[in-house]
Amino acid sequence: VRFVNVRLEEEKPIFNKQRIDFSPPEKINHFAVCNNQLCMSLGKDTLLRIDLAKPDQPNQIELGRKDDSRVHKLFLDPTGSHLVISLSTSECLYLNRNTQKVRSLSRWRGHLIESVGWNKLLGTETNTGPILVGTSQGIIFEAEISASEGSLFNTNPDQYFKQVHSLEEDGRPAPVCCIEVERGPESKVVIIATTRKRLFQFVGRVAEGSEQQGFSSVFSQNQELLPSFQEFPFNMGYSEITFYTSKLRSCPKAFAWMMGNGVLYGQLDYIRPDSVLSDVQVWDYTPDIDFSFNKPISIVLTQFHFLLLLPDRVKAICTLNGQVVYEDVFPDKFGTLKKMIKDPAGGLVWIYTEKAVFRYHIQREARDVWQMYMSMNKFDLAKEYCRDRPECMDMVLAKEAEHCFQNKRYLESAKCYALTQNYFEEIALKFIEAKQDEALKEFLLKKLNHLKQSEKTQITLLVTWLTELYLNHLGLLESAEGKHGVFQETRDEFRKFLSSSKHKECLYNNRTTIYDLLASHGNVDDMVYFSVIMQDYERVISHHCQHDDYSAALEVLSKHCDEKLFYKFSPILMQHIPKKVVDAWIQMGSRLEPKKLIPALVNYSQMGSTQQVNETIRYMEFCVYQLTVTEEAIHNYLLSLYAKYKPDSLLLYLEQAGTHASYIHYDLKYTLRLCAEHGYLQACVLVYKIMELYEEAVDLALQVDVDLAKSCADLPEDDEELRKKLWLKIARHVVQEEKDVKKAMNCLSSCNLLKIEDILPFFPDFVTIDHFKEAICSSLEEYNQHIDELKQEMEEATESAKRIREDIQEMRNKYGVVENQEKCAACDFPLLNRPFYLFLCGHMFHYDCLFLEVTPHLSTYKQTKLGELQKKLAAATQTSKSRHCPAPKEKEEGGDTASLGKESAGVSREQIKSDIDDIIAFECVYCGELMIKSIDKPFIDPQKLEEEKSSWL
Repeated sequence: VRFVNVRLEEEKPIFNKQRIDFSPPEKINHFAVCNNQLCMSLGKDTLLRIDLAKPDQPNQIELGRKDDSRVHKLFLDPTGSHLVISLSTSECLYLNRNTQKVRSLSRWRGHLIESVGWNKLLGTETNTGPILVGTSQGIIFEAEISASEGSLFNTNPDQYFKQVHSLEEDGRPAPVCCIEVERGPESKVVIIATTRKRLFQFVGRVAEGSEQQGFSSVFSQNQELLPSFQEFPFNMGYSEITFYTSKLRSCPKAFAWMMGNGVLYGQLDYIRPDSVLSDVQVWDYTPDIDFSFNKPISIVLTQFHFLLLLPDRVKAICTLNGQVVYEDVFPDKFGTLKKMIKDPAGGLVWIYTEKAVFRYHIQREARDVWQMYMSMNKFDLAKEYCRDRPECMDMVLAKEAEHCFQNKRYLESAKCYALTQNYFEEIALKFIEAKQDEALKEFLLKKLNHLKQSEKTQITLLVTWLTELYLNHLGLLESAEGKHGVFQETRDEFRKFLSSSKHKECLYNNRTTIYDLLASHGNVDDMVYFSVIMQDYERVISHHCQHDDYSAALEVLSKHCDEKLFYKFSPILMQHIPKKVVDAWIQMGSRLEPKKLIPALVNYSQMGSTQQVNETIRYMEFCVYQLTVTEEAIHNYLLSLYAKYKPDSLLLYLEQAGTHASYIHYDLKYTLRLCAEHGYLQACVLVYKIMELYEEAVDLALQVDVDLAKSCADLPEDDEELRKKLWLKIARHVVQEEKDVKKAMNCLSSCNLLKIEDILPFFPDFVTIDHFKEAICSSLEEYNQHIDELKQEMEEATESAKRIREDIQEMRNKYGVVENQEKCAACDFPLLNRPFYLFLCGHMFHYDCLFLEVTPHLSTYKQTKLGELQKKLAAATQTSKSRHCPAPKEKEEGGDTASLGKESAGVSREQIKSDIDDIIAFECVYCGELMIKSIDKPFIDPQKLEEEKSSWL
């Protein structure tokens, strides 16, 4: 991409001249302007003052002087308040901006004033402060002017007037053409005075607070360090010095002195001990300037130019290269150009003739400075002055890059080229042809940093290329002797490049290519480093495993805690460092799924390594007891390890796991088979008990211990028949296998379900009855007691049946009395005017009122059934009414049939009414269960709540 500099409209020139719309009533003699205050001398005796803020209000004053006196020069101070008028008759007048009265400076009389050095620090609108005055006889006076009327004894504006110094040329007094007073840093005072061909410097220090005492001490201080003056051989009868100040009330930065040999210009350095003037140059007048007919008249200094006024034109010369960059010729009709003045406050340049006044606006003076600095190879300054012009900046950078390249400063050239818009390929080829890989790398790096994130293709290209360059360089340095330090620095730089966050996305997307490049150069260390940056930990771990550095592999695993990588690499790590691996698993805790680690455990525990087995058991126990894992596979695997290597822990585990099938997490059948294979009978019994296979448990327990069998026999608490059967098994074993009659009798006392008659068949015939005498007697006593209990229960049942029959008979004869003034409990109307119900609790309801109260509380089924019964009752009532209507006589045979139909209808209606009563009059609606069930129901149906709310509005 190249910049295209398109000017949409013609740019205004730097020096833009404008004629002031002003026709002087008389010829203009002299002109002064400062701080937007303009003063001019017209004709013989007129002074015109104009405030440029109010140009339409000029102020004209008559000087009232003799005919033979004329204005020699006008001097206006920096505030624009004090005007000193030097007359050709060696007199001086003073005029303040706020007054109309011209006052004479009596102390100044007798001296032709050529220059005034104003006090910029202490000068105010009412007082000038100490100032310096130069005369035509080379004398420098110190004076002060006050605008106030003065005291009784001193009514003159001039406060004092005393000589402080004198200047000479060739042993004779010379006019003081210009004098300038400046305040430098650290209370330093600098006075610059010029004659026709000499320039004097006076530098001294004034103690703080003593500025009012004037400048006499500066002239009297030691001037040994300074040259007494700077002299040029030729003079043209006068000279003029001008200064450039960047900001108001600051010290001037540059000067230009127009004298006989040319223009001396340079910088002002207030820090230098020897001379304030620095970088001094002389611009010789061009051949077209001839002192015989077009001597230079005035000079004005700007930031980068000085303007030279000739009788018919203005020349602008650039102070950077001494070239004339602008020339403006004035028409003859305006007359000869007389003077050029710059207003230090506004920055405008004024030129006048006897008939006209012109003004120059200086606009964007620095616009072309960059080109000059660039041609002088001062590239930093050139860039400084074209920061806001990218097309110019690009040209400067290209020129600087080319300059550095030609001077074999390749790294600097690369940095500059990277900032330009020149074609990438051309620049890269230049460095390749010059075999400057380091510079090429620098260029590519800078170019990469200036690319936008959207330029993905370019970024990919540069990243890949830079990687290759780095690897080549590292390869050369590694094989070179004595370059270890440089090699390490380059490696650090390369790693910093690989870990750059700005290009992380590009590196990640092209990581396969980067890996291939690293592998092709055999750079394993950097490949591991890059893998870590890309979080490609699988590659890092694989690398460590391939080099048998299993601890390093586990360290990477533990650091980054990637569960998938744990599952993948645990098998090989478990083979070599089982303890560390298990420690890492335990540290990961619940983030790992133990079930997915079983392949690693099973694969290597079968090899028989004691350490691996122990570590496997340790992790399985951690999963079961610490993480409380419920996976069946984990528990089954732990049981298999216990059965094979730690049988003592097997029974302990089974006992802690619980005795109910819903609480355990291992496979009962698998565990039973496992225990049976290894002959762990007690463990088998425990499993049988959990499986509720009590017969098998008792049978197996009898092979181990009778007490264990007894504990199993008592387990089926709800099944007495089974318990009795199990105890019989134990008794038979005790009698037949152990032949221990005493222990058999203990079985009778342990289980209340067994009787002596149940176990007698197990005893051999030769056993005497003495062993069973007590048991038989106890059994008979129990039978007698049981018979007595049955008799008592029969008597109680007979008595209870008798009482119930009496209650039923009494209820049949029960009745209630209803008074004629009784009211319905629901509607509060008289009860006897409609069919009603009377409940034992005393509540009475009309039939229809009770129906309405009960229906909302009935279930859907009962409401449906009630509706059906009402329909049947209505139909039966209609049929009955139709049968009472008169009808034509029928045959005798039909009479019996009609009578039978009426009777059946009557029976049906009574039955229907009874069914309805069973539903709605089952209980009192206020005292029964319906009222209790309705306690959590709202008083107002939620569906009708909104209607109820709106009715209250």
